[in-house]
Amino acid sequence: MKIILLQIDKTQDAYLAEGISVYTKRLKNYTDFEILTVNVSKNTRQRSINEQKTEEAKLILDSINNDDVLVLLDEKGKEYTSVEFSKFISAKQNASVKRLVFLIGGPFGFDEKIYKHANAQLSFSKMTFSHQMIRLFFTEQLYRAFTILRGEKYHHE
Repeated sequence: MKIILLQIDKTQDAYLAEGISVYTKRLKNYTDFEILTVNVSKNTRQRSINEQKTEEAKLILDSINNDDVLVLLDEKGKEYTSVEFSKFISAKQNASVKRLVFLIGGPFGFDEKIYKHANAQLSFSKMTFSHQMIRLFFTEQLYRAFTILRGEKYHHE
């Protein structure tokens, strides 16, 4: 199974990019993992919020396959413990999912078309985090999930 983190625009802060890079390298020992970035034009950023979300939706839908399992990282999604998240990953592996795509939207969230297309929604907290920070949180939790599945000592419970 290939796991993809699909994100809108590149990670801007160097400290976040560095942390993401650390976990991305670690993940290579466990799974086929890739970060794909959908770039939105600066011109689009000058438009209304709804127009921005509509344009992002078009770019997102062009970046995914019909048979992908799409999971939105969204504050309204289901919350998991780290162990529960590892079981979610395991269930997708056991279901022979080819591509599991986790999507982090732009600063204004997702267009309704994306919600309709998604297979699941996942929340990291009832708190709101920037779409930039969630990238680091996600890669760390994905790494943690694989160490849990292998019974390694990274996660303490």
